[in-house]
Amino acid sequence: MKLLNIWIVCLSSLLLTACGNRQTDEKTVSVTIEPQRYFAEKIAGNKFKINCVVPSGQSPETYDPTPRQMIQIGQSDAYLRIGSIGFEQAWMENIRKNNPHLQIFDLSEGMPMIQEEEDTHEHGDGHHHHHGGSDPHIWTSLAGGKIIAQNTLQAFIALDKENEDYYRRNYDKLMEEIDETALTVTGLLEPLKGTAFIIYHPALTYLADEFGLEQLSIEMDGKEPSPAQLKKLVEKAHGQNAKVVFVQMEFDRKNAELIAKETDCRLVRINPLDYNWSKELIHIAQSLANGKSD
Repeated sequence: MKLLNIWIVCLSSLLLTACGNRQTDEKTVSVTIEPQRYFAEKIAGNKFKINCVVPSGQSPETYDPTPRQMIQIGQSDAYLRIGSIGFEQAWMENIRKNNPHLQIFDLSEGMPMIQEEEDTHEHGDGHHHHHGGSDPHIWTSLAGGKIIAQNTLQAFIALDKENEDYYRRNYDKLMEEIDETALTVTGLLEPLKGTAFIIYHPALTYLADEFGLEQLSIEMDGKEPSPAQLKKLVEKAHGQNAKVVFVQMEFDRKNAELIAKETDCRLVRINPLDYNWSKELIHIAQSLANGKSD
């Protein structure tokens, strides 16, 4: 009880400090993941500070924010959500309720969503992280990148109409970069149509759909696979001539290494949550095309 009282006092102090500094702080927009920060900083330039909530190396499917991060969100002028990822499903209602001033923009608007199977995780803190419904990983595709850029532009125009021309110029530069990335990625992946790849957590659903690839996921409904499921996956990978097993930095490599050995695939570490969206998407495409090893 004593520790709890200390925590409450500390949090109250932080809140008072936040309220006192709000008038003098620069304008801030919060986002959920690092790839969003990439798009937001490209368009916002020096007009807004971009605060990313989920730290690098953490999973946005299950991440719970610290009290300080909740205060940082509350100090923001707006929140750009990626759509329906686990963190947002668990916390967005709370964020909206506690920060009535906060403008919230959904960057997935206009994106044709791919449906995924239903799965719910309960954490020790009592929060539920829901999966199922729409696959949230829209940023891992060229089409998704363009939608995010368009929605990010509209968000900043809505927040700061006076500087609309500035944001549009930055957006045009970003679109040139996205188009260059698209040329490279398309050249690498178009010849692979109809082939399969293996991945620990199914984060490349939209990229696979975009280029006619099949994504074979090691993670089953958000859980470690059973021996029977692993056997079935190996058989399917052999049948579809998979060459690459992807593993993300925030997940355990054990099962990915086992699958790579059983299928004679190259194991490649990727980070779909990397800040540099363009560079990482090209890395993923090159890995699929060349079987680049980790």
